[in-house]
Amino acid sequence: MPTYNKLVRDKIPQVIEATGKKYKSEILNDQDYIKYLKEKSYEELDEYCAAQSNENAVEELADLLEIIHALAIYHGSSIEEVEKVREEKAEKRGGFLEKIFLVEVED
Repeated sequence: MPTYNKLVRDKIPQVIEATGKKYKSEILNDQDYIKYLKEKSYEELDEYCAAQSNENAVEELADLLEIIHALAIYHGSSIEEVEKVREEKAEKRGGFLEKIFLVEVED
C-alpha cells in the first residue's frame, strides 16, 4: 500500500472509497494541521511553477487559493478580510501588473 503522509482535500477519502480501495487517514491536531497546510502550499506552488499551459496554471492557482482560504480561517480571518487587506496594500503600494523589476537603489 503506497504511503502518502500529506494533507488532502476533504472529499478525497470518499473518492478513494468509491474505487473500492481501503485507506488509512487521521484527523490532525491544530499544530500538525498548520504544518501540513504550509507544506501543501509549497507543493501547490511548485506545481503552479511547473505548469506547461494556461489551463494547468489556472488549475494550480485554484489549488493555491483553496489553501489560502483554509489558512485565513485557521488564522481567525476570512478570504474576504484577506482580500480587503490585499486591496488596501494595492492602493498604497500598487500590485504587480506593471512588471516593474527593481535593479538597485542609490544610498
